[in-house]
Amino acid sequence: MEVYTTEDQQVEVIKSWWKENGTSVIAGTVIGLVGLFGWRYYNEYQQTSKETASQAYNQLTQALAKGDDAAFTQAQSFIGEHKGESYSELAALQLAAAAVKAGKLDLAEQQLSQVVAQGDESVQPIAGLRLARVLGDQGKFDEALAQLDKIKSEAFKAQLAEVRGDLLLKQGKPEEARDAYQAAADAGGLQASPELKLKMDDLALPANVNAGAPDA
Repeated sequence: MEVYTTEDQQVEVIKSWWKENGTSVIAGTVIGLVGLFGWRYYNEYQQTSKETASQAYNQLTQALAKGDDAAFTQAQSFIGEHKGESYSELAALQLAAAAVKAGKLDLAEQQLSQVVAQGDESVQPIAGLRLARVLGDQGKFDEALAQLDKIKSEAFKAQLAEVRGDLLLKQGKPEEARDAYQAAADAGGLQASPELKLKMDDLALPANVNAGAPDA
């Protein structure tokens, strides 16, 4: 590093350096300040947006629970306005559930399909299971079973098997449905689904009336 022996030389070097770099230093300082305050503003804006979305979502779920037709339009608007956000995906699930109750299966299929295709990984399996049920209600059994095959989460293994059993039973395949229900039970489904035991009991093989009878 070069050594400057007089104050005059040092001043001249400082002047020269400032002339060459002063503008960028000022700009950097300004950008830093703008970034600091901008980041704070952004965080505050994000927090406010989340609170607003939360309130709107709660109002929406209440409207959907009442079965008000206007709520369907309101829900679709909310989903579009918050696209890419978790509240949008949750609202789509709520809208689909309300649509099923109202017999609007096409609308339910549309909403669930969007979540399956674009939703967060934590929500996709739930939407996929519900979509399979809706497809089954529409009589689209092949599509419904194919949808179940796409869900790979081990956490939903029991639910997948139970829904598969429901679909097979609707298709008139009780033996295959029984196997699916047994797979669900083996995966711990009896603890999570009290209905599973009833389904298995309904499909139990009847006792052989000839068992133990003497040969003619």
